[in-house]
Amino acid sequence: MKTFAEQKVHWLGQAAFRVGDGPVVFTDPYQLKAAGAADLILITHSHRDHLSPADIEKIRTPATVIVAPDDPECRKQLTGDVRFLRPGDTLTARGVEIQAVPAYNLPPKSFHPRSRQWVGYLFAVDGVRLYTAGDTDRIPEMQGLRVDIALLPVGGRFTMDAGEAAAAAGDIRPKLAIPMHSGSVVGSRRDAENFQQRLAGRVEVLIQTAE
Repeated sequence: MKTFAEQKVHWLGQAAFRVGDGPVVFTDPYQLKAAGAADLILITHSHRDHLSPADIEKIRTPATVIVAPDDPECRKQLTGDVRFLRPGDTLTARGVEIQAVPAYNLPPKSFHPRSRQWVGYLFAVDGVRLYTAGDTDRIPEMQGLRVDIALLPVGGRFTMDAGEAAAAAGDIRPKLAIPMHSGSVVGSRRDAENFQQRLAGRVEVLIQTAE
């Protein structure tokens, strides 16, 4: 029998996932192929590979709710039923409980400054608690998270590399980790495999092929 992740968590490339089958949650839709309709869209920040209005239009319906950080660029580009959050804020939309959590780079990186208050999200689908990290380094706030499935960037340069992401997974201790943010803008499947190898015997890792 397939697990929840195998049935209901689908990596669509970069940081984009489709989670669940009712409600259906999309994270950071970008360069979507086969997509479907979204009940809820979670945007982590305003970089073009995470906030893509063209991709949002492929999946939104009149009832779709978009959740995004309270950022000037997000406010400029997003229309419709949009709920803006800052780190620490919570809400329930389309029956899904959502919490915005910090996502930022540590020095010397400056692609995602903490001052922008960009986010990752904790959200629950069918009783399974997921964490999509957004573009972030291994930050202290991760140590307090309690999740079943962690979606973590592993591509390096703009975010964590495989080693840093494995250390972050060690902090979070999810039941399952799924690598992302590799194979498109930066990184490759080798980064995902490196991440998996580093966590062998400690955290289960599922490497998906982008749909």
